[in-house]
Amino acid sequence: MQRASRLTRELALLAAEPPPGVTCWPSEQRPGELCAQILGSADTPYEKGIFNLEIVVPERYPFEPPKIRFLTRIYHPNIDSAGRICLDVLKLPPQGAWRPSLNISTLLTSIQLLMAEPNPDDPLMADISSEYKYNKQLFLINAREWTKKYASQ
Repeated sequence: MQRASRLTRELALLAAEPPPGVTCWPSEQRPGELCAQILGSADTPYEKGIFNLEIVVPERYPFEPPKIRFLTRIYHPNIDSAGRICLDVLKLPPQGAWRPSLNISTLLTSIQLLMAEPNPDDPLMADISSEYKYNKQLFLINAREWTKKYASQ
């Protein structure tokens, strides 16, 4: 019950005041799931890309974090080929930083920020992480290429 009322409030707020470059709406096919899109920020290799995400909201939300994954392929050290995201606010303590005071809008903004500022020291993709650390030019070329190939409309 708490999940439903909380999600209704959060979705209303997201519709009224969406963070720049972020949209989110309920899934028509699957109750309890949300769909989201993040636009790649300017001056990043993801610029002009439109990235689709799936958000599965657990029954215990907000006491446990939603599971969020990219549906659009992305070349990033903290996002694997299945779209899973390595980000502390998506995990419960002690390994993570999820708190019930966080919301979907905050999580999507954090993911957008992670896209702009990867964390190569906590990678899901070791090869992309070392490329980011030691050959950033090649990383930028590959990330732009993937964005053009998978995230362009």
